[in-house]
Amino acid sequence: MLSNTKENIRLILHEIEEVHKNSYFSKLEIPKLVAVSKKQNENKVIEALNAGQTCFGENRVQEAEQRWASKIKNYENLEIRLIGPLQTNKVSQALNLFDIIETIDREKLAKEIANKFNDNVKTKSFYIQINTGSENQKSGIEPIQSDDFIKYCMEDLKLPIVGLMCIPPINEEPSMHFALLRKIAEKNNLKELSMGMSNDFKEALKFGATSVRIGSLIFGERN
Repeated sequence: MLSNTKENIRLILHEIEEVHKNSYFSKLEIPKLVAVSKKQNENKVIEALNAGQTCFGENRVQEAEQRWASKIKNYENLEIRLIGPLQTNKVSQALNLFDIIETIDREKLAKEIANKFNDNVKTKSFYIQINTGSENQKSGIEPIQSDDFIKYCMEDLKLPIVGLMCIPPINEEPSMHFALLRKIAEKNNLKELSMGMSNDFKEALKFGATSVRIGSLIFGERN
């Protein structure tokens, strides 16, 4: 795919709108496109910004800081999300950089965030990452522990948890994972669902994704 970032964004937004319109969730707001800018070429990211894209997902605190610290001052309404794992020693830095952190995936991290969280930090809301496939190599809360963990984060730690995120196993039908995430969210009265990537975002929209994380379809494959 040639670098036609602007056109790619336009096409994806159109697809999101079409699938959403014909879904069971059509009465809800149109889901948000999170452009996954991690490890992407700087020119392509600028192209996306110039095309009006305002919401971006990054995997690493360091890399995100280098990319966005100055842009946050120059572009209006930017929303930067952390969609990769967060180390406890990077929590302070992350809270002052990201608008949303989507990857609370263990008790130690939740506690550290609660210790450092206050009204002055930039992060205003959090998602909990659920390991819907119970995969050993993936981070996230086991589905069976999710209700207790969500309650712990919201009631004991008083964190503003607004949603859940998941990354389905590569070799399984994603729809059952999206259905499971939605079920856990509904049970816990959480409105936001971050699910669906370049290869399965349309499926995710059918299950009520409120945001989809798309990289290669926008920017092309990473070098």
